[in-house]
Amino acid sequence: MSEALWDRSRCSVAGTLAVVGEKWSLLVLREAFLGVRRFADLQRVLGAPKAVLTDRLHTLVDHGILRRVPYQAEGARQRHEYRLTEKGLDLYPTLVALMQWGDRHLAGPGDVPLELRHRDCGEPVHLALVCAAGHELAGAREVRPVSRG
Repeated sequence: MSEALWDRSRCSVAGTLAVVGEKWSLLVLREAFLGVRRFADLQRVLGAPKAVLTDRLHTLVDHGILRRVPYQAEGARQRHEYRLTEKGLDLYPTLVALMQWGDRHLAGPGDVPLELRHRDCGEPVHLALVCAAGHELAGAREVRPVSRG
């Protein structure tokens, strides 16, 4: 594909990064996928400054990736927890891809900090590129970009 034929101003990668491409946003999403929902728990686990965490949560809510759900512990004031929306759940493969890349290129041999397993059969989970005909691809060299604009 000719470089001149593709309008990079409409790039989905750039658009996605504008929403979730900041370190704290990705870490908030990681924790949401691990079941952490409350601000205080997110702040404790992540160590993020309160203002930064507040800003990232607002951004993720504003973009429909997380939703705020009220809760109230007995004798305490109402607070909110943050739950993934369908749009947020769609980011799971992205986080798994980042994790797999880090495991492959940053972790030492036998030093993978977390393994994902299929809930039903218990086997390890991995991401794969698969075409619509069901062929699993080895990587970028087996893909041809085609402009749709």
